[in-house]
Amino acid sequence: MLNRLYEWLDGRLNLKSVEKTLLDEPIPGGASWTYVFGSATLFLFILQAVTGMFLAIYYAPTPDHAYDSVQFIETQVTFGWFVRGLHHWGASGMVIAVGLHMLQVFLYGAYKPPRELMWMVGVVLFLIVMGFAFTGYLLPWDQTAYWATQIGINMVGTVPFVGDFLAKILRGGEMLGALTLSRFFAVHVLFLPALILAGIALHLFILRRVGPAGPWDDERAALGSETFYPRQIYMDAVVMLVVFAMLATMAVAVPFPLTDKADPSDTSFVPVPEWYFLFYYELLKYVHGPLEPLATWVLPMVIILGMLLWPFIDRRKSRHPASRPIGITLGVLFLVGVFSLLGVSVKNLYAVKRVDPAIAHGKAIFGRFGCAGCHRIHGEGGAVGPDLSYVGERRPEREWHVKHFHDPRSVSPASIMPKFPLSEQEINDLTSYVLSLKKAT
Repeated sequence: MLNRLYEWLDGRLNLKSVEKTLLDEPIPGGASWTYVFGSATLFLFILQAVTGMFLAIYYAPTPDHAYDSVQFIETQVTFGWFVRGLHHWGASGMVIAVGLHMLQVFLYGAYKPPRELMWMVGVVLFLIVMGFAFTGYLLPWDQTAYWATQIGINMVGTVPFVGDFLAKILRGGEMLGALTLSRFFAVHVLFLPALILAGIALHLFILRRVGPAGPWDDERAALGSETFYPRQIYMDAVVMLVVFAMLATMAVAVPFPLTDKADPSDTSFVPVPEWYFLFYYELLKYVHGPLEPLATWVLPMVIILGMLLWPFIDRRKSRHPASRPIGITLGVLFLVGVFSLLGVSVKNLYAVKRVDPAIAHGKAIFGRFGCAGCHRIHGEGGAVGPDLSYVGERRPEREWHVKHFHDPRSVSPASIMPKFPLSEQEINDLTSYVLSLKKAT
């Protein structure tokens, strides 16, 4: 049945010629697991696009509703938490895949003639991926998103002559607010997808015109070639399956909670960017005063231009790493610098005791409703109600506490505690705080 359908379509669309173009492309030296990163990146982009479309169905890009809509996706939409988890961890996966793909191309010297344009388009695609990461970060409209974006825009403002103009374009005015959020949303879901689709199409078109570079060893490449189908497709499919399994595991096992809703008046909040921006976040700590523009725009501009023009800087004909000592050394030094800064930043973050945003919010609710007037915690507070110092150990059942905060008499008929006007989120956060009251704390 499927064969007959394919024959019918082929008679009208000439599919066999397309199949030959896509699957019968010769790979010098044969298929290899080192060539899977490009396909993995494409797969992750498709996954981001699909999960992003489902998230956009429920997302409201306004300061009044953005935060609540993300919470609604997390708590009310069927498998909404899973789709958001896939989208969040998929962003990290895409950054890693693009980085590994570029590293493989750099190591194999696959940017050399006649593939200079393909490398340059790849650099632009990498920058677009980072643009996705930056614009998507603001959309949850929590404290971390708001203040991290504020810092990023302020850095753009340090560019001489045009910095203030560019910052106003990003903000949509003088202040980060409703126009900023709607602008970032439009760029994230409309402009950048259009650009990356065009870039991917151009990247693949150039690849089809110039062909894969193959191994850097000419002797191995001369042994023969192998078509893209079936072995390379099999390797790509295996990697895609493994990547999806890893992302699904992360989405289930490692939740990504929101911090409190964005509060422009809370200037004491210290945001922590995503891990792929942490090395840059750490670098900025060491550069102050008149040297600050050096880190905020001079160094990034030099690195970006260096990457774009690298095929014309490294003019050696041989692609073997041993014949490119300066280029390979610079690449190693760059990676050592990035991962050293990343390691220092992660170490500093883990050295600081962090509080779960839900617990912190629950503690604030406990104080707002004057619960300390009746309950004592570690010797402080009233003695009208039970001592809550170690209630997280005495009664660890989350369901009991949730039911209790909904209606105290439903679980303790003799309770004199009144029903407080709490939302579902507030009840969950208050429960998280109560359950955190243990001897270990």
